[in-house]
Parts: sequence; C-alpha cells; structure tokens
Amino acid sequence: MADPPGEEGGASPTDSAQGGGSSQPATDTAEGARRVNAWRGLEHRFERVLSLSRVVVVVPVVVLLLSAFSSFAYGTDVFVRSVRRVVEDPNLTSHNIGFLLLLTDLFLVGATLMIAAFGFYDLFITRIDADSRSLRLPDWLRMRDLNDLKARVISMVILVAAVTFVDVVVESEGGLNTLYLGAAVALVIAALTVFLRFGR
Repeated sequence: MADPPGEEGGASPTDSAQGGGSSQPATDTAEGARRVNAWRGLEHRFERVLSLSRVVVVVPVVVLLLSAFSSFAYGTDVFVRSVRRVVEDPNLTSHNIGFLLLLTDLFLVGATLMIAAFGFYDLFITRIDADSRSLRLPDWLRMRDLNDLKARVISMVILVAAVTFVDVVVESEGGLNTLYLGAAVALVIAALTVFLRFGR
C-alpha cells in the first residue's frame, strides 16, 4: 500500500514554508544592525566635526588680542604726544588729570580685551599651561567655566565705567548733565553688580 504524500521522507510543503520563513528575521536583524552602525558612524563623524569647529574661536581670540595691542599702542602714543605739554605745564590742572585718567581708561580697555581673549582660548581651545612657570597664566586669570569669564569681564567693565565717569567729571564744569550721567553710570554699575552676584 503506497504511503500518503504527506508521510514521505521529504519535507512537507508546510515544513518547507516554515523553514524558508525562519531566515527572514535573521536578514531583517542584519539589515537593522547595518543601519544602526551606519547611523552611529555618521553621528561620530558629525560630533568630530562639531568638536573641531571649536578652532573657529581662534579668530575672535586673535581679533581681541590685536584690539588689546591697539589700545595699548594708542595709549602709549597719546602719552608720548602729550607728555611734553604736561612737562611744560606741570600744574595740577583738570586737563592734566583728565589726560592721566584717559591713559588709565585706554590701558584698562586693553586689559579687558586681553582677559576676554585668554578666556575664550582657555574655555574653547585648551588650557594655557606653558612649560616654564614664569610663562603660565596666574591663577586669577584661569577660566574654569563661562561664569569666570563673565565675572572678570564685567568687573573690568565696571572699572572702566567708573574711570570714564571720573574723567568726564574732571573735564566738565558740573551741572545737571553730570548728575544725570553719574546716576546713569551708578545704575549700570548696580545692575552689573547684581547680575554678577545673582546671575550664576
């Protein structure tokens, strides 16, 4: 008596269908793994480019340093051109005092620009640690985070504003305009101080 078709030694159509279906999840898993690996590679390359984009900060660092040098050079030029007049008229006049305050203002502006340049480089590029101890930055100039940079720049801005106001007071003849200017400068300094104290 012949065996039924379903009882032969060969695989049945149902079994062959099941066997063929078992390779499909493995193919999907491999394809998914390839997609994940491709996405991770693209993400890694993008993060690398994003990290290297910090080098762009070198541009404002150089510009700030050049501006600081320009401020120092301008202050030196003002001093050289005006020192003869001060020597010829050594009396303690408002003009001579204003001249000295102007020099102080210019050098303070240059120092503020240089501090900002150091801060940008220290925060975005790398720490400035020279081999020689004499070439390393002092501790007060090291920027550990953006709050340090903000605090130092705001402190210098307050100092520049105060010196500038004193220069205006010395050169002016007084009056309500000077009072209004003093009130405005005091308000700005107070706002910056509050921001420096509570803005962290």
